[in-house]
Amino acid sequence: MKRLGDFLNMESFDLALLEEVWSEQDFQHLRQKLLPTYPAAHYFRSGIIGSGLCVFSKHPIQEFTQHVYTLNGYPYMIHHGDWFCGKAVGLLVLHLSGLVLNVYVTHLHAEYNRQKDIYLTHRVAQAWELAQFIQCVSLGLTGEVGWDQGLRGGQGPTYRRAELVREECLPHRPGSPSHTSKKADVVLLCGDLNLHPKDLGCRLLKEWTGLHDAYLETRDFKGSEEGCTMVPENCYVNQRELEPFPFGIRIDYVLYKAVSGFYISCKTLRTTTGHDPHSGSPLSDHEALMATLCVRHSPPQHTPSPTHGPEGSQLISVLKEAWRELDLGVAQARWWATFASYVIGLGLLLLAFLCALAAGGGVREVAILLWTPSVGLLLGAGAVYLFHMQEAKGLSGARAELQHVLGRAREAQDSGPESQPALLLGQQEGDGTEEQ
Repeated sequence: MKRLGDFLNMESFDLALLEEVWSEQDFQHLRQKLLPTYPAAHYFRSGIIGSGLCVFSKHPIQEFTQHVYTLNGYPYMIHHGDWFCGKAVGLLVLHLSGLVLNVYVTHLHAEYNRQKDIYLTHRVAQAWELAQFIQCVSLGLTGEVGWDQGLRGGQGPTYRRAELVREECLPHRPGSPSHTSKKADVVLLCGDLNLHPKDLGCRLLKEWTGLHDAYLETRDFKGSEEGCTMVPENCYVNQRELEPFPFGIRIDYVLYKAVSGFYISCKTLRTTTGHDPHSGSPLSDHEALMATLCVRHSPPQHTPSPTHGPEGSQLISVLKEAWRELDLGVAQARWWATFASYVIGLGLLLLAFLCALAAGGGVREVAILLWTPSVGLLLGAGAVYLFHMQEAKGLSGARAELQHVLGRAREAQDSGPESQPALLLGQQEGDGTEEQ
C-alpha cells in the first residue's frame, strides 16, 4: 500500500480508480497518504468482505452511489469468495469545466477456469446489468424499457434517445438525490471486467452502450504487448493460467462515451509492464492502465442509425447470443433447485424414519447418532434450494429484459431508415475545436 500510494502521488492523476482494495483499513491508509494530491475519495462498501472498489480524485465529487449485482457467484464456493465480496458498480459524478462526467468503476466475477467456466452466465448477466445501469443513469431515464409509439402522429414506432426508458433504473433511498434526473455529458467506465475483448459479456456491454475502448481508439499507446493487463512477466500472476496466452490477457478496460454536443478521444494510453516503473517490483497482479482523455465541443450533426445495416445486425446477434446463454443458465439453476427439493423430501422422510426408530427404542442410540447429520443435510439442501431459486429468478429477469430489447431492436431494423432509433447512449458528434 505504501508503494501504491507513492506511485499515485508521483503520477498525480486527475482520477484514480482501484478495484481490489479489500480492506477498508488499507483504503483509510491510502486516503491519508494521498490526501494532499487527491482531496476527494470514496470507498464503496458492499457484501461481507467488501466490493474492493474505491476512487481518489483531485476534483470534488458531487454525488456517488453504487449498485450491487443481482448475481455474484455461489456462496458454497467459499474458496473463490466472489459471493462474499458483493461485486458491484460504483458511480461518481464530477463537474469539470462545465462538463457533467459520470464515472463508473466496477469489478465483475472472476473466471477461474476458461475451459469449464461455471460463472459464465453470471458474468454475462452482470455485463448486461452494468450496461443497463449505465444507460439508465447516464441518460437520466426512468420507467419501463421501451419506446413511445404515440409520437409522430401515430405513424408506428419512433425511436429517439429521449424515449428509451428502463424500469427501476436506480434504487432510490429517501432523502437521497435522484441520479436518474440528470444527464451526463461524458461517460467513463473503468474496471476489471474479467472478460477478454471478444467474450460475449464484453461485446454485449460495448454494443448496447456504445462505449469506446481506449486501447482500440488511442492515438498513442505504450505498454505491454497487445495491451494485456495480466502478463507473464508479473511475478504475482499464476503462470499456469496464462499458458495458452503467451503475451498475457486483456481483462481490464478504460471505456468512454461522449453524449450529444461533445466529442471525446483517447490521446494517450499507457500500461505498466509487469513491474512498477519507479520501484521495479509490481504493485499488483494486474497492470495499471493510465489514460489521457480529450473532450471537445462539437456542433450537432446527424448520425446514421446504428440499428440498420451491419451494426444493427451485430447488435441483434449479440443480444440473441446473450439471451441463449441466460436461457441455459435459467435451465441449470432450475435443475439444481429441483434436485435440492428431492434431497429435502428424502431428508424429511429420513428424519421421520429416525423419529420412529427412536420412539420404538430398539436402535435408539443409532437413530440419535444419525439425527444430527440428517438435520444438517436437510438444512444444507434447503439453503441450496433457496439460493438456486433466487438465481433462476435473477437470470429470468435479465433474460426477459433481453427478450424485450431484442424485439424492439428487430422492430427498429424492420421499420426502415425513416425511423431514428436510439438504442445506444447517443453518438459522438464529430470533431470540434474547443478542447476541455
